[in-house]
Amino acid sequence: MTTDITAGGTTADSVGNLAGRSFADLFDSITGNISQVIHGKPDTIELAVICLLAEGHLLVEDVPGVGKTSLAKALSASVDCTWRRVQFTPDLLPTDLVGVSIYQRSTETFRFEPGPLFANIVLADEINRASPKTQSALLEAMEERQVTADGVSRRLDLPFMVIATQNPVEQEGTYRLPESQLDRFLLRISIGYPGRTAEIQMLDDQGSADAIRRLSPVVSAAEVIGMIDAVKAVYMASALKSYLVDLSEASRRHPGIELGLSPRATLQLASAARAHAAARGRNYATPDDVKAVGVAALAHRIVVRTDGGSQLQAEDAIREVFQAVPVPVAR
Repeated sequence: MTTDITAGGTTADSVGNLAGRSFADLFDSITGNISQVIHGKPDTIELAVICLLAEGHLLVEDVPGVGKTSLAKALSASVDCTWRRVQFTPDLLPTDLVGVSIYQRSTETFRFEPGPLFANIVLADEINRASPKTQSALLEAMEERQVTADGVSRRLDLPFMVIATQNPVEQEGTYRLPESQLDRFLLRISIGYPGRTAEIQMLDDQGSADAIRRLSPVVSAAEVIGMIDAVKAVYMASALKSYLVDLSEASRRHPGIELGLSPRATLQLASAARAHAAARGRNYATPDDVKAVGVAALAHRIVVRTDGGSQLQAEDAIREVFQAVPVPVAR
């Protein structure tokens, strides 16, 4: 028996225009702009842009020197919006992110001075170098798009995205990110070493710093918000929603996984799959969209068992979950 996964049983194949430019054109403009800085990594660039358009936050985890910060800066420079970079250090305080109230002697009142979290795109560089107390200041902003200071909640402007970087091989002076914070990142990606041709091109460009300075915005904040709305409108059939739930339930039963996927993981996987479908010019999502973003969206949300000498990696465990769950088939 086959199961319908297309838009209402039809074969709708495109996402509508946004202020005269198609979704695909805008998407290609952003990825093309970033590729001037990050060479030979089209899949990584695409996932970063998908994360933005799915209203998610991005964790870039890799060894030093492969372009984590450059990717974040290039994405920020491609959108005509406000962005701030914060270098996370052990002495960074929550008020350094949220902001602080300053006493005004002339009026005998306090004036709130917003912190860097009030930008549209926030680059949290080496996030695991800050204390858990400071990291926790990000939780409310990442989940609820608001910041509470001195008992007052303040909404953050849209779009809002946190791009965090961390080096997995550096342990001295770092703090492990708690599961509650990892679960708030839509995608976790790594860049990896460039290919030979890409590395030679980097030498020709004399490094990424000059290339980033030459970048100009190719989309406006309003266009990004329009793209986000278009992603939300991407159709997801009941059979595909059942597939997402089956994946989450399978992760909770997997013998090598100690902590399976949360309901938040299911919701965010759906958002990422919708964004991937829109990037392909479709207004409906398919199982292939889910698989394309599955490892990046799910691997950081599970905890694998370490008892019994198991060497199972989180990415491999997610791949096993996908292999175990039957895929719905279109009529």
